[in-house]
Amino acid sequence: MIIVLDFGGQYCHLIARRIRELGVYSEILPYDIDLNKIKEINPNGIILSGGPGSVYDKGSPQLSKEFYDYVRGNKIAVLGICYGLHLLIHQLGGKIEPHVQKEYGRTEINIIKPEGLLDSLKKREIVWMSHGDQVKEMPDGFQILAKTDTCPIAAYQNKKLKIYGVQFHPEVIHTPNGNIILNNFISKIANAKKEWKLEDWIQKTIKEVQQEIGPNKRAILGLSGGVDSSVTALLIQKAIGDRLHCIFVNNGLLRKNEEIEVQKTFKENLKFKNFHYVDAEDLFLDKLKEVEDPEEKRRIIGHTFIEVFENKTIQLEKAYPNIKYLAQGTIYPDRVETSATSNASAKIKSHHNLTLPDDMTLEIIEPLRDLYKDEVRKIGIKLGLPKEIIHRHPFPGPGLAVRIIGVIDKEKLDILREADEILIDGLKKAGIYESLWQAFCVFLPLKTVGIMGDYRTYEYICAIRAVESLDAMTANFAKLDLDLLEKIGTRIINEVKGINRVVYDITNKPPGTIEYE
Repeated sequence: MIIVLDFGGQYCHLIARRIRELGVYSEILPYDIDLNKIKEINPNGIILSGGPGSVYDKGSPQLSKEFYDYVRGNKIAVLGICYGLHLLIHQLGGKIEPHVQKEYGRTEINIIKPEGLLDSLKKREIVWMSHGDQVKEMPDGFQILAKTDTCPIAAYQNKKLKIYGVQFHPEVIHTPNGNIILNNFISKIANAKKEWKLEDWIQKTIKEVQQEIGPNKRAILGLSGGVDSSVTALLIQKAIGDRLHCIFVNNGLLRKNEEIEVQKTFKENLKFKNFHYVDAEDLFLDKLKEVEDPEEKRRIIGHTFIEVFENKTIQLEKAYPNIKYLAQGTIYPDRVETSATSNASAKIKSHHNLTLPDDMTLEIIEPLRDLYKDEVRKIGIKLGLPKEIIHRHPFPGPGLAVRIIGVIDKEKLDILREADEILIDGLKKAGIYESLWQAFCVFLPLKTVGIMGDYRTYEYICAIRAVESLDAMTANFAKLDLDLLEKIGTRIINEVKGINRVVYDITNKPPGTIEYE
């Protein structure tokens, strides 16, 4: 195993994902985790993530003397990335200082020693930088591996201590050969065996679910029809069979005809025996009336979701006793954006799956909680899920509520549903739907003047959002063909009553998020 210690960096979870891609299991822990926990795990290597702070600031995240004694005494390989690189130097007797010339974005490094961590790389490589501080002095025993025009120490090593550092981010796709660097660390320096296989994970997870739920208890699952909840449903069904009760709640915030399609897929195609449909559209929309704040929307939807679940559970218990578990399709990005692993990280938004009332009586089971979306899709393929579910774009837990800015009502929802269907239809006909991570329409509560025929119009704006990503941790806006955008936009304006202007969002993540709220 490779442990990643989280110092608050936005790319922390990307590091773990890359390590898993390379065949070694990786787990993320907060930087201030009890050292005994690390000793219990007994990792082959430890990676220190980046972070927003400076190592010399008061209250900045630090590691204990006992940590360094532990890794030295057990010859555990350590790699510091960005903040992690600074911290190792700072705590081992070197010097870190702010630099006048900052480095952000695409940078070319000059490799001085193409060995160890940088083995098999060319003399000059493109990397992704994001730092203002620099290493000014290194402790004895450290060697420079690479530099840039403005950063004289862009990578270093101490072979004796098995300590390495890189100023740049090898985990992001903007460092094209970053996986070579990470592979060098896990294979040649940490000597970790490549034993992480999804097939093994599936069998292990099924057994864990069987053990946790036991032979007599039952579980319920909020089935949306998306990849995450569908894979969760199949995994748990394989573990406990028909003791799984799938509850599909129509909260009135779904895409067009979604409630019909989901029922057909699971009841008719996948033959799920205990599938329960609940129409709660009026309840959700009534509670969301006049609510503008995004966090308040999420809170209301999350609590109402659980309320509906509990009410349905009470009904089901009369016929099916011992329902004690609530299964959820929560995955890693849900959790990292809800509340970061480290105290040094900032909260971005809450996720409705995790916004639970204190008095909830069901125990939570989340078999996918440590997986990324691409891993979930691969598992879905191995479990035999239909292609249309596997390749379906992610859909937020709060549904269209976070794609309508401000107050929600039935009219706006219907307008958005019609526009969104036209967008997805256009992308599928163009053959590019599956190449995109996510594409959707957003309802903007702004009216603009337009002309249709001989008439003046004053109607709403629709924004189109389409992004490319590998894991949702970072994303680039998709450079869609302008003719295709024109065709889709024209259809939306012509066919959707209430919209007279369509705009295209060209914001990347970061700085923006994929969803609008």
